[in-house]
Amino acid sequence: MSRQQRQALDEMLRHGPLDLGGEVAQQRALFHDMMTSIPLPSDVKTTEGELGGVPVVTVETSATDPAAVLLYLHGGAYVIGSAADAAGLAAEVSRRTGARAVCVDYRLAPEHPFPAAVDDALAVYRALLDDGTPSSAIAFVGESAGGGLVAATLVAAKDAGLPQPASATVFSPWVDLTVSGDSATSKTAVDASLTPEGLRTRARDYLGTTDPTTPHVSPVFADLTGLAPLFIQVGSYEILLDDAVRLAARAAEHDVHVELQVWPEVPHVFQAFAALLDEGAAALDAAGAFIRARWADDADTSGE
Repeated sequence: MSRQQRQALDEMLRHGPLDLGGEVAQQRALFHDMMTSIPLPSDVKTTEGELGGVPVVTVETSATDPAAVLLYLHGGAYVIGSAADAAGLAAEVSRRTGARAVCVDYRLAPEHPFPAAVDDALAVYRALLDDGTPSSAIAFVGESAGGGLVAATLVAAKDAGLPQPASATVFSPWVDLTVSGDSATSKTAVDASLTPEGLRTRARDYLGTTDPTTPHVSPVFADLTGLAPLFIQVGSYEILLDDAVRLAARAAEHDVHVELQVWPEVPHVFQAFAALLDEGAAALDAAGAFIRARWADDADTSGE
C-alpha cells in the first residue's frame, strides 16, 4: 500500500501550482490555500494571541495538558507560510504529545530579513519562560525553514544565556542557506517539492547582506555544544537530505544527544501528509515518543 501512496503523493506534488522560487505574494496565497484545504479535526481548537510582542496561534486538542508546551516554527523558506497555515501539522504533534502547540507567526522576508525570524522565535521562548513555564516543559518543533529556525533559535538562546528546552524536533530542516549540500544536486530528480534554484532565491530574500554561513542563519556551521537533545527526520527523496545528515553529524561532533531518521522514498516534510501516507503517521508517532521521553527524562532527573 505504501508504494502506491508514495507514487500518488509524488504525482500530486509535481503537478501542484506552488513554485517556491516564484513571485512572493502569489506563492503565499497558493501555499495558504494548500495548507488549509483540509479542515482541522473537530477536536482541534486554535486561539490567536501574542507572546513577547509576537503574534502566535495556540493549537490544542481534547487531550492537551496545559503544563507542557510545543514551541512550533512553521516552514516556507522564511518567505511564505504562517502560524495558522501550520496548525494542521502542529495539531498532529500536539495530539501525540499531549501538549499545546504555540505556533509563532514570525516576520517574513523579504519585508523582514534576518535576524527578524530568529528574534521573534527567541522573544516567544523568552516570554514563555518569563510567564513561568519551565524550560523542562517546553519542546521546540519545526519543519523545513522552521526546522532550521529551531536549530538557530537554540543557538541564539544559548548565546543569550537562556536555558535549553527539554528537546527539539525538526522535520526536513533547512540549515544551510549556502545550498551547498551534495543532495542539492544528487536528489533534484526525485524531489517533487523543492529546487536548489528556488531555495537560493528565497535565501537571498532572507539574507539581505548577511553572510549565509552566519551561525544564526545556517546552524550547520554553528557551535552546537550544550544544545537540547535533537530529533531529526528527513526523506531520502529530497534535496535537503544532506542538510539533515550534516546537522546530525555536527550535533554529534559537539556531544549533543541526537537521533536521525532517514525515511526512504518520501518527500519533503512528508509528515504533513500523514492522512495520505503511512510513513507520515509513523514518523509523527516516533517524534511524539521522542518528545515525551525527553520530558520523562527531565522529570526523573528533577525528582532525584
